[in-house]
Amino acid sequence: MIGLVAVTKAGRAAAERLEQAWPDARRYDAPAAAALPRAFTECDAIVSFLAVGATVRLIAPLLAGKHSASQEWPLPPLPPNVVRTDRPEPGVPAVVVTDQNIDMTERTAVYRPPSLIVGAGASRGAPAGEIGELIDRTLAEHGLSPRSVRYIATAEAKADEPGLQAAASMRGWRVVTFPAGRLAAVPVPNPSEVVRHAVGTPSVAEAAALIEPGATLLAAKRASAHATVAVARGRPRGRLAVIGIGPGARDLMTPRAVAELRRAAVVAGLDAYLEQVADLLRPGTRVLASGLGAEQERAAEAVAQARAGRAVALIGSGDAGVYAMGSPALELADDAIDVTVVPGVTAALAVAAVLGAPLGHDHAMISLSDLHTAWPVIERRITAAAEGDLVTCFYNPASANRDWQLQRALELLAAHRPPGTPVGWVRDASRPGQAASLSTLAEFDPGLADMHTLVVVGSSRTRVQAGRMVTPRDYRWAEP
Repeated sequence: MIGLVAVTKAGRAAAERLEQAWPDARRYDAPAAAALPRAFTECDAIVSFLAVGATVRLIAPLLAGKHSASQEWPLPPLPPNVVRTDRPEPGVPAVVVTDQNIDMTERTAVYRPPSLIVGAGASRGAPAGEIGELIDRTLAEHGLSPRSVRYIATAEAKADEPGLQAAASMRGWRVVTFPAGRLAAVPVPNPSEVVRHAVGTPSVAEAAALIEPGATLLAAKRASAHATVAVARGRPRGRLAVIGIGPGARDLMTPRAVAELRRAAVVAGLDAYLEQVADLLRPGTRVLASGLGAEQERAAEAVAQARAGRAVALIGSGDAGVYAMGSPALELADDAIDVTVVPGVTAALAVAAVLGAPLGHDHAMISLSDLHTAWPVIERRITAAAEGDLVTCFYNPASANRDWQLQRALELLAAHRPPGTPVGWVRDASRPGQAASLSTLAEFDPGLADMHTLVVVGSSRTRVQAGRMVTPRDYRWAEP
């Protein structure tokens, strides 16, 4: 996506012409101090209609130094010109993703993923030079780049070994240690009873290199006078971001949601929601779209993609944990993957903002869909909300195949609330075609509701003030 930042009349006119000519362009018309940083975060490129000096001053704080950039692992989405090979075609521009040493061509850049784990063992007092030389020689003989080494792995007993620590430090690597019992549980091709007797595990170097699930041994154990080394290629630990994209309006989607979408190499979701965020996805992003009613399958596929070592985003409308994809996904996810949940503005919050402040005191949210919950259970919950005098928000109030549940729900509430209780409804909150109105419990027409509508029934304390639905907080200091 290309961001167009303009603040003057002439700049906005030019940005508008470009927006019409470029399908993937988006204008940022807020004040420059807010618009340019936001565009810098959300876009692949920026056209700034500001003075050069102003542009530089606003962008400068956003730039990281060459030493502060971090390699993402698992990899972010990769565009079509990124080649995963150790033999780039001569003369063809490419970014090659590899942990191997390759012959660079004139038009090739190399991305070094942090994919290699060096397992190392050492005798007490082993010289740093000997350990380092053994590691360097092993990597070189197998055509592996030291720039792709993530860390040196060893036994806990070697955590304070000066030579090992020094060899790692000289190469900019960290040392990660593991208990002997955990190393002993890792299958290795070359176990040693001598080593088991000395440190409690039949292997240090190979077991430490293979410590991560899915790792592949590239260099079997080799030894010098006082050290042993093995090298494995680790599989990236998958990452699942469960993202709430908000109620519909782009400016109600959180910056964190945008950042996670752009980080993901695979994005899964309902086809209609994926269309809403298509312009935010980086080139090369794999999109897994599915239709209504496939929530469980969608969640399972997203988790499977993360288990395969990919960076995955699973999206849903509103908030990810409210009648959305958070629950089915987290029921399947285990500790083999990293999970982050990105909150979003819910439909109830968007609707409440349209109506006024109906959620000013205790409230309940109830879905009237009986596809996954038996209707008698739903009725008991509605009755409890009615008896508790809670403001009640009805999600999924009606559909083509469900046209009586909302009427029944209103009858249950009416048994405990006066007929003049305010009722508000909003269809397509924050989206084009938004419609809303206020009524009362006695006069509201349930036929107005559909799957795009949320209905809010006030408590006995809710009132209409200047055309807005308000539920007082009932603070004591507010009493006369």
